[in-house]
Amino acid sequence: MLQPVTIGLLAAFVGFASSFAVVLAGLAAVGASPAQAASGLVILSAVMGLLGLLFSLRWRMPVSVAWSTPGAALLVTSGVPAGGFAAAVGAFLFCAALIVLAGLSRPVARAVERIPAPIAGAMLAGVLLDLCLAPVRAVAEIPWLALPVVLAWAVMLRLNRLWAVPVAVLVAMLGIAFGVGWPAGVSLSAPRLEWVWPAFEVQALIGIGLPLFLVTMASQNLPGYAVLRANGYGPPIAPIFVGTGAGSVVTAAFGGQAVNLAAITAALCAGPEAHPDPARRWVAAVVTGLGYLGFALIAGAAAAFVAAAPPVLIQAVAGLALLTSLAGALSAALAVEETRLPAVLTFVVTASGLSVAGIGAAFWGLMAGVGLLALLRPKP
Repeated sequence: MLQPVTIGLLAAFVGFASSFAVVLAGLAAVGASPAQAASGLVILSAVMGLLGLLFSLRWRMPVSVAWSTPGAALLVTSGVPAGGFAAAVGAFLFCAALIVLAGLSRPVARAVERIPAPIAGAMLAGVLLDLCLAPVRAVAEIPWLALPVVLAWAVMLRLNRLWAVPVAVLVAMLGIAFGVGWPAGVSLSAPRLEWVWPAFEVQALIGIGLPLFLVTMASQNLPGYAVLRANGYGPPIAPIFVGTGAGSVVTAAFGGQAVNLAAITAALCAGPEAHPDPARRWVAAVVTGLGYLGFALIAGAAAAFVAAAPPVLIQAVAGLALLTSLAGALSAALAVEETRLPAVLTFVVTASGLSVAGIGAAFWGLMAGVGLLALLRPKP
């Protein structure tokens, strides 16, 4: 029994430590105040822990739930919408409603599945590019803080890839504590949630909500389910989509973006590392859920710590965490020669930061790639 417990705790630590900076950066980028961003991190940690716990106990399968890290990266590139953070929260609710609809209506999920993998990968790569450049910018701007973080990450890649980003986070926190000063707002007091009234702006719904749904489905939910199937598990997908969509409604109310099936932590909990017997691996996912509930208690302190740091340093840590995702997205985008040019167009339009009528580049990149693909497709 010790093996699944150990793997479950490791999955929770890696899942939280490797990407909470991305979540905070994304919420701040769309207008959240430090208190609202902290509230978003707390509620995301709590909801994904609770849902992972409930799903795994219900089906006795290692069903892990996580926040949408690619979705958070999308928010970093989106900018503050017209209507401020309230409009972003309205977009989060729109995304949550689409996830529920995908669970209730199979054609919606099938439509997302039909987006060509190279186009979806190219859109994700375009979203991630700017954030993945942040480590380079940070080394140029604040080398005394950023260079130790990058070096620690590189050394740990050589020693143990799984710990590379958590160690980079630890080095960054030490740099903040000793280089910037211990943040006054950091304490282990009870976490605080802040209710955010949504505003529904068409531009935000199309420019943030729709791309967030597509990225969450294509980069998290579908790969996460594929990981489970590859390890011999087949939980019913409709209740998972409805459950994570409903959970995303709750997180949006307190400033958080979407939750979804995990992919990386799912691979840890569903694989043989968790337990030789597949029937016992659900324990690892239960422990992961409990671990996320524990992290929810300190999420406010983590957010206060991050708020005291130079923004470029936090972006650098987030960029290091997303480099693997960028590599996978680029590989998927360029894998098929017939779709390579439409995928490249999707990538460059998305990475350009283009905004037309207040609608962000991710949407236009997707439209450009799908349009060119349709134009170039041979006539039957």
